Amino acid sequence: MDKEIILTPEGRQKLVDELEWREGEKHTEIIAAIKEAREQGDLSENAEYDAAKEEEAQNAARVAEIRKILSTAKLAEASTGRKAIVSIGSTVEVSNEKGKKFSYTIVGTTETDSLSNRISNESPVGAALIGAKIGETVEYVTPSGKTRSLKVEKISR
Repeated sequence: MDKEIILTPEGRQKLVDELEWREGEKHTEIIAAIKEAREQGDLSENAEYDAAKEEEAQNAARVAEIRKILSTAKLAEASTGRKAIVSIGSTVEVSNEKGKKFSYTIVGTTETDSLSNRISNESPVGAALIGAKIGETVEYVTPSGKTRSLKVEKISR
């Protein structure tokens, strides 16, 4: 059974935009590449044709994946005055045991981006922070098995 996917409004829009691009501009590029490769003659030994057909298949698979995500994913509920509790879509400022501060945005699994500190609600840190309030200390277990704690300093949307 598939896991439930939760999207922030921004994450949903990114998928809608990608779908539009893949079904429009990207699809047109691929069709043009296939046509150009066909014009070169014998398709049995035509690497450009094989590559274009492979790209077409990959694009179609991604389009199907995005359509499935958009049709089944739940939209993260917008905060209605509940800024004091961490939920999907929240940006959380925390401090570790040594006082070092970090900031994370909690997102659904399809929107994670470690370079932008966008962590999944299913990650050890994300799961520990969900439901936490300002001033609370949460504990989580790292992949190496160590228990760490973070204190919630600030929550925003």
